[in-house]
Amino acid sequence: MDIAEKYQVCINGLTQFLHSTRTTDVVLGLSGGIDSSLVACMCVEVLGPEHVHGYMLPGPYSTDHSLIDAQLLANNLGLNTEIISIVGAYDAFAAELAAHCNGFGGLAAENTQARCRMVMLMALSNAHGWMLINTGNKSEACMGYSTLYGDTAGAYAPIGGLYKTDVFAASRYVNARAEQAGLTPPIPEHVLVKPPSAELAPGQVDEATLGSYAELDRLLIDHVEHGMGIPELVMAGYDADEVQRVVKRVASYEFKRNLEPPFPKVAY
Repeated sequence: MDIAEKYQVCINGLTQFLHSTRTTDVVLGLSGGIDSSLVACMCVEVLGPEHVHGYMLPGPYSTDHSLIDAQLLANNLGLNTEIISIVGAYDAFAAELAAHCNGFGGLAAENTQARCRMVMLMALSNAHGWMLINTGNKSEACMGYSTLYGDTAGAYAPIGGLYKTDVFAASRYVNARAEQAGLTPPIPEHVLVKPPSAELAPGQVDEATLGSYAELDRLLIDHVEHGMGIPELVMAGYDADEVQRVVKRVASYEFKRNLEPPFPKVAY
């Protein structure tokens, strides 16, 4: 499948899900990152901008450029957006838990930020009757690089069947299609070129933990989609230590994937 076909599979899956659940309006977090940007474009394509509600949810380590990128995306798509800071909620959790979590730092503090965001989004969903849409991708799901009851929340994951490299390719496809139609490309160029980051800690960059997405996705596709085991992957030329790391991590996070929302099945 080329990227246009993969994108259409995602659009079809989202359309069918929203139709089957009689959903008229959706809500999602706009982080200024590539995943939420692409999902916002998909939701607007299916429902129209007036039925897509985007919220920027800055935390203690959010960068100014992320808010700028998210607002520019919203402007390009015609979305009305609002900002709700999670800093107060996060600080309250930190104050309560510090004595019980050895000062409350590290993974506990990072994941609490993601869960604060989902509390905000689920409250908005409940208050207004909007369906919460998930913005996770398959690379992160395979590697367990997500927060249970945080960014794994949501009723449906439109890009849950796309690996990260295809998220970037689909985003460029969306922009190119808009340009061909004489429209402003919806996804800001800065979103397409900046290093992906969850911004849960100072200077955090996804690929510092996961490795290069380009190399990781090649390995994941051969292992997950094509069923290649460790000996086959090593014989195919992958680094033996990297194969062990990735295969072990994929297996250990199966429980987390079982708790994530449904997504369209994309062929690889």
